[in-house]
Amino acid sequence: MSILITNIKQLLQVHESNITIVKGDDMKKLPVLENAYVYIEHDTIIEYGDMKDCEGIDAETTIDASGKLVLPSWCDSHTHVVYAGDRTSEFVDRINGLSYAEIANNGGGILNSAKLLQNTSEEDLYNQSIKRLDELIKMGTGAVEIKTGYGLTVEAELKMLRVIKRIKQDSLAKIIPTLLAAHAIPEEFRLKKQDYIKLITEELIPKAVELNIAHYIDVFCEEGYFDIKDTESILKAGAQYNLRPKIHVNQFNILGGVALGAKHNALSVDHLEELNEDDVEALKHSETIPVALPGCSYFLNIPYTPARQLIDAGLPLAIATDYNPGSAPSGNMNFVVSAACVKLKMTPEEAINAATINGAYAMGISNMYGSITRGKKANLIITKPLNHYSEIPYAFAHNPVEQVIINGQLL
Repeated sequence: MSILITNIKQLLQVHESNITIVKGDDMKKLPVLENAYVYIEHDTIIEYGDMKDCEGIDAETTIDASGKLVLPSWCDSHTHVVYAGDRTSEFVDRINGLSYAEIANNGGGILNSAKLLQNTSEEDLYNQSIKRLDELIKMGTGAVEIKTGYGLTVEAELKMLRVIKRIKQDSLAKIIPTLLAAHAIPEEFRLKKQDYIKLITEELIPKAVELNIAHYIDVFCEEGYFDIKDTESILKAGAQYNLRPKIHVNQFNILGGVALGAKHNALSVDHLEELNEDDVEALKHSETIPVALPGCSYFLNIPYTPARQLIDAGLPLAIATDYNPGSAPSGNMNFVVSAACVKLKMTPEEAINAATINGAYAMGISNMYGSITRGKKANLIITKPLNHYSEIPYAFAHNPVEQVIINGQLL
């Protein structure tokens, strides 16, 4: 199978040599090739360049992209795509004045999703989840991290992992599974949190590792959920099985989770709606990437991650959807890129970098995904006719995607 895309108005995120992360001022730079072509064989980018150098390439399929842009598919490094049902009633509760914390304290929130998931068959859970993923792919997402975390029992968490494994096998998209071992405290452990942490560290993590599906571990480090001491004990338990952290921190409160993540060589620290200078300094001396989730801030009407503070400090930043039924029920990365510009005050170049190469880094796959580079995987977006890439975030309610190529296959 070979594909030749010709007459590309703007070919974005072009790198002669491989790149795995973009930081600070470099995020303002988005390499663009005008009037370009891309040649793909099987699942790999073989060649690209100026149209004048395109002669002689013989492909099975040729796509004329006149007036259109081509860029790497979105890399969504934080999702909860595998869940059961929805939480529409809680959406109405928030409109009527209840806070996220009040809904959770009333037995809603994550606990509500856990009850639904526990009572949903594995087959039904798979069917619901793969349908969501297929929708994301159509909107231009080619790599997705999927977390567990809505099980809250050992068996339900393992069920989620098995569903994620099946999705990984069946979908063309690149899937990165994460064991969100500690997402909330089940009702039966409300007064026995240490017993629940013991269940996580001594039973859930070892059994999850036996399945050999997830290589990352996550904890919701937040007041009312898991504090710094809890989080560290769970991360240490994961480290015994070589599970690298990717953790929720600073969504509502600053507890020291950013520094803890950096200390334990977390691949990413996600949310960061609240941030202080100590957090920034901790990240400066680490290989941990911060991940902003503007869709969650939009939906919950909470502060947005201070992207300018992070980028202006010389740090990298990724953006992701946080797609989940309670606080971010949308997996549309096009909206996230727009929200990054409008609400996080990122430039279009910064937002596209954050949603491609840095999103790939936040999943540990940027050596093969996230840029137009010879030898990287052919996961590409072909847009509708556009004059300039700035129109992607500008037209925030419109879908700019016309065609998607995943693993070298035109969908």
